[in-house]
Amino acid sequence: MRVLLMGGSGMLGQAIRRRAAELAPKWNIDAPSSKELDLRDRAQLKKWFSAHTYDLIIHAAAKVGGIKANVVDPSGFLCDNMLMGMNVVEAAREAGVKKLLYLGSSCMYPKDYGVDLKEEHILAAPLEPTNEGYALAKIATARFCDYVSRQYRLCYRTIIPCNLYGVGDHFDAASGHLIAAAIAKISEAVRQGKESVEIWGDGTARREFLYVDDLADFILTYGGDLEKLPPHLNVGFGKDYTVNEYYDCIARVLGFKGKFDHVLNAPVGMLKKLMDSSRANAVGWHPRVDLESGIAQTVAWYRSSFKEKV
Repeated sequence: MRVLLMGGSGMLGQAIRRRAAELAPKWNIDAPSSKELDLRDRAQLKKWFSAHTYDLIIHAAAKVGGIKANVVDPSGFLCDNMLMGMNVVEAAREAGVKKLLYLGSSCMYPKDYGVDLKEEHILAAPLEPTNEGYALAKIATARFCDYVSRQYRLCYRTIIPCNLYGVGDHFDAASGHLIAAAIAKISEAVRQGKESVEIWGDGTARREFLYVDDLADFILTYGGDLEKLPPHLNVGFGKDYTVNEYYDCIARVLGFKGKFDHVLNAPVGMLKKLMDSSRANAVGWHPRVDLESGIAQTVAWYRSSFKEKV
């Protein structure tokens, strides 16, 4: 099966390519870099599809970042992700590609909705302001996939993962997601002998994280059978933890004995956004990697890849 993987150099893209040999050996994956194929350029996409034929497209490319990055550049997160999403879906349709899998985000859900988030809750209430631009682009592309799929009798689906972490993450204290940023900060504190690490907010906000290989396994298992999936499908870990609990777990793995200083006037985003993944469970999928094991594997990879920082 010929597969075009958009975002193949990102954390999820790397995991899909790494796991494909075991779970999908018949997949022939093309994964052009952003330098080879700029998804914001419709003309480049049309030229690419005129020279290549695919059975499946996986659109996992995105401009991503943590709360701070989203707050600093909301226009960039909206514009870049909207352009990429619309261009890829429309170019795939024009090229006659029958199957497309789009990667949504839990940011698509309303702010502090008060219940475990089901697929039908999208657009049911206002979004979280700190990442609204990113969320709007994701929602629009997911809707576009659904419209195109129904109008042209194609099989375009959106899966909505919770936050991801793992091998290949972006380990930056300022722009990385929670777990990767915390690993970078705590590793630096251990290396420099610091006695404290800063946490934005009081640490009681709850987040759901899935080890990236688990999501890659889901995609490789069901990517060839998208007909079995509904238009939108949550794929989450099924349990959330507080920010403080994530920092405590990472501190244990890294051997950090210091304390945490909470910056109470910093933005913290949604207080809780646990997704309901019962529909994914119903088709037979369940995550394999528990939090402590996943963090230990991630820290081990970080230490081997960034030896000068550890």
